[in-house]
Amino acid sequence: MKILVLIWEFPPRLVGGIARHGAELYPELVKLGHEIHLITVEFSQAPPKEIIEGIYVHRVPVAGFSQDIFNWIGNMNDSMSKYSTKLIELSDDFDLIHAHDWMVADTAILLSEKFQIPIVTTIHATEFGRHSGIHNPNSEYVHSQETRLVEAATQTVVCSEYMRQEVGQILKCPWERISIIYNGIRPEKKQRPKDFDFWDFRRRFAADHEQIVYYVGRMTYEKGIFVLLNAAPKVLWELGGNAKFIFIGGGNTDGLKQQAWDLGIWEKCFFTGFMSDEDLDKFQTVADCAVFPSLYEPFGIVALESFAARVPVVVSDAGGLAEVVRHTKTGIVTWRWDCNSLAWGILEVLKNPGYAKWLTDNAYDELSKRFNWAKIAVQTEVVYKKALTKTNQSIPLRGR
Repeated sequence: MKILVLIWEFPPRLVGGIARHGAELYPELVKLGHEIHLITVEFSQAPPKEIIEGIYVHRVPVAGFSQDIFNWIGNMNDSMSKYSTKLIELSDDFDLIHAHDWMVADTAILLSEKFQIPIVTTIHATEFGRHSGIHNPNSEYVHSQETRLVEAATQTVVCSEYMRQEVGQILKCPWERISIIYNGIRPEKKQRPKDFDFWDFRRRFAADHEQIVYYVGRMTYEKGIFVLLNAAPKVLWELGGNAKFIFIGGGNTDGLKQQAWDLGIWEKCFFTGFMSDEDLDKFQTVADCAVFPSLYEPFGIVALESFAARVPVVVSDAGGLAEVVRHTKTGIVTWRWDCNSLAWGILEVLKNPGYAKWLTDNAYDELSKRFNWAKIAVQTEVVYKKALTKTNQSIPLRGR
């Protein structure tokens, strides 16, 4: 098949998990014999066109980013639509459009209607889920775009059973048009680098006697970082102060830093800001516990990254995290919103190194069984074929 992929972030542009998802799924689909043309946004010094692991990557220019994110998204869709239209008109043989999330909805729907090409969409999260409801005009707009995209798509992919329920109920997507395909990871990317000075690197973040507990991800409310901060005093008390809490990721951390100060644990916290993939890979090999206390989490690919780095994982029971992490088998699952439950989970790992290693060994073994990109690509191919079959039964495709 020849597939047009619409995805607003793609390496080296890294904002959330969508970029990594695209970068690791599509090379596997190329190996299955598919031709992938991926349309994304220009970024820094990345070339406007290049081939990455067999993917034809096209980066389109977008009018300057401003404080009005919705205006920028409109400009992005305008650029994507114009570029993709020319690309389709040149070849006239695209089989499918694969659209990732609501931000590319306008482009996907326009192209589908103009060229009679079916859409498969992956919904990575919903506005309703992120904010526990629709509370303002901006959220209403995002929700409407999600709904439009799902209605236009022949098949919708979600990353967990939790998300299947959400997309079915909140976006009113028919059950038979939703497929669950887990996210994956390339575990070999998380191995300790050769000639790596473990202790020298570790001392950039903590003293030798301090166990390292970390969170990595976006610094947003739904990630529950404030719950981890509230759990930290109990952990520190139980460990005699011998722990350091590292918070990795971009975003506004002023409120979280103030919370750490008010809790009297400021000297035991380190907010690193954005960290490069190269340094993050190194960091995860020196850490003792990864914590993801999300209030809302469709899947939790960060948990897989910790599995691959052989770091014991403690998560909340929010959304897909409880599907990814099997409690007391591949990690510890705690109660969402509950700092005492979270502190218990962290202490289970830090005070029992033998148990922690057993968890990480089990978690690493699961990667090849449940979260392997080659297997995920085959599952995605099945969805593509299903989309084409359904479309051929109802819509005469242009050129066929």
